[in-house]
Amino acid sequence: MAEATVGVGGLKYDHRKRSRPPELNVFLALVLIIGVFEVLGQTLPYMNGQSFLFDTQGRFSSIFNEARLQIIILQVAIIGIIALGVTQVIITGGIDLSSGSIVGATAMIAMSFAQVSEVNGNPFARAVFFEQGWVDLPVFVPVIVGLACGLLAGLVNGLLVAYTRIPPFIATLGMMVAARGVAKWWTKGQPVSFPTESYAAIGSGMMPVYIFLALAVLFYLVMRHTVYGKHTYAIGSNIDAARMSGINVQRHLTLVYTIAGGLAAIAAVVLSSKNLTAQAGMGVMYELDAIAMAVIGGISLQGGRGSIVGTCLGALIFGVIISGFTYLRLDAYYQEMAKGAIIVGAVVLDQWRQRRAAHRM
Repeated sequence: MAEATVGVGGLKYDHRKRSRPPELNVFLALVLIIGVFEVLGQTLPYMNGQSFLFDTQGRFSSIFNEARLQIIILQVAIIGIIALGVTQVIITGGIDLSSGSIVGATAMIAMSFAQVSEVNGNPFARAVFFEQGWVDLPVFVPVIVGLACGLLAGLVNGLLVAYTRIPPFIATLGMMVAARGVAKWWTKGQPVSFPTESYAAIGSGMMPVYIFLALAVLFYLVMRHTVYGKHTYAIGSNIDAARMSGINVQRHLTLVYTIAGGLAAIAAVVLSSKNLTAQAGMGVMYELDAIAMAVIGGISLQGGRGSIVGTCLGALIFGVIISGFTYLRLDAYYQEMAKGAIIVGAVVLDQWRQRRAAHRM
């Protein structure tokens, strides 16, 4: 039977109108992509039957290629932190193009407060604040300074979007250019290096992954079980209805963009710590990669729909594709072509899914 009567008043339930959770579709896409790389590894003559994710040579303690798995999650963890903030912005119906530049500016400023006073036993006179004596500072100082920079940039974005009502694209584009200028101006384009051991420990080993996972769990709970999350979805679904229902839309949008800036700052601290240096060019194109992770994970660019889980799966797809192309020994520019095609394909799929859902209602 196609239909079943439920309750009273002649209400009917049609099982054909059920839809799978978007996250399940993204997970199935992830499995499919992994399967494609496995098949190519087994069939391409020059691959000599190598496996993509499985250990076929007995090098590890499990059946999986632990080294490749670590590489996959490490290379997406830092951008994944940015994507958590971008996801919230997109759910409200906005966009944030400034996160990559905020990473560059924040990395430069935070690292300049994390420098040591001596290198190889000699005074490090090239430290940015050597003459002021602001060297060998406790680790919380550069972390707080960096977080404050990101929050300030996000706050400016939010105020521009919420109170001047200029399009988020323009507001964050302006911040993208301005923050990149700050990154270059801070030390006149010179890199900042030699951090303290405590600062370097933030990005060592698998710490970027642990930080990303902790933040992902935190914002999953926030978006799913708090008033903040409900208001974020409500604004993205229908901003006028949200305003009439009593939500302070301007204040909430400001908060969302501020949080996104703070997450970009955390990514900057982790990135500069991992690389043991900060350069003005850090974070270039990170905002587009973060948006791509969210879109691949099922976030609707029209707002009101998406999840943190979907973004995390989108980040994994991103990492698998990058690692898979390296595994197949293909040149790096093919990765950019593939990422572009996947982003467009994900948006086209989202539009088709929305039209289909509207038709079935």
